[in-house]
Amino acid sequence: MSADPNSFIGVFDSGVGGTSVLRSLVAELPGEDFHYFGDSANAPYGEKPEAQVLELSRNIVGRFVAQGAKAIVIACNTATSVAAAPLRNAYPDLPIIGIEPALKPATEAPDHGRILVMATDITLTLDKYHDLAATYGKDCEVISVPCPGLAGRIEHGELEQPDLTEMIRGYVGSFAGTVRSVVLGCTHYPFVRGQIAEVLGPDVKFFDGGAGTARHLRSRLSAAGLLAPEGHAGAVEFASSKDTDAEIALYREFFECRI
Repeated sequence: MSADPNSFIGVFDSGVGGTSVLRSLVAELPGEDFHYFGDSANAPYGEKPEAQVLELSRNIVGRFVAQGAKAIVIACNTATSVAAAPLRNAYPDLPIIGIEPALKPATEAPDHGRILVMATDITLTLDKYHDLAATYGKDCEVISVPCPGLAGRIEHGELEQPDLTEMIRGYVGSFAGTVRSVVLGCTHYPFVRGQIAEVLGPDVKFFDGGAGTARHLRSRLSAAGLLAPEGHAGAVEFASSKDTDAEIALYREFFECRI
């Protein structure tokens, strides 16, 4: 396939969570056009069978390719773990960038202490995560905590409601005051960084894969000669499988809110 530097970059997630990654992408590459697709009608992916996550991801990427995308960013840890390799095999000439829990920067940070990894059930059970933990967690204590239902709760918004903080307390409250570093292994979780800090303590350091994914995308586009022409004014478009004005407004709200 012959990609066009003037074309767009497709970004997708199971819902609003990937907008946390989109923020990093736009900050790193402000001159690029991004088309974001949130599969909110099927969210969250982290609680679905692997086969279904793969099928959903293939369908989304297939549409992006048909529309002329020059690159794809999988802004979802679960979809990356399940679908990145099959998608790269299907589209060998298309840069497909995934995201993974930021264990490497967490383990390389000074005074990282015990590292808590919060993620979905699927992300934590797949070989990709276990290989990552084995590679970068050799010399430190990595504690993996599945958070079923948390991404789905964040998907509904109203993040200041007390039930959300209590939900987080149920997952990680027992680690309060005992961990220094938290890896946010789901792209929804950066939006509740404040609530997690409220539960674990104010000195906790957070790590997520957004910035690293953005740098990787820039590198791949540059190597392929696909960076947008200098001076191009980049733009962001939103679409959703839950195709309502309210849903698109929610995506924009998450994309623009302060984290």
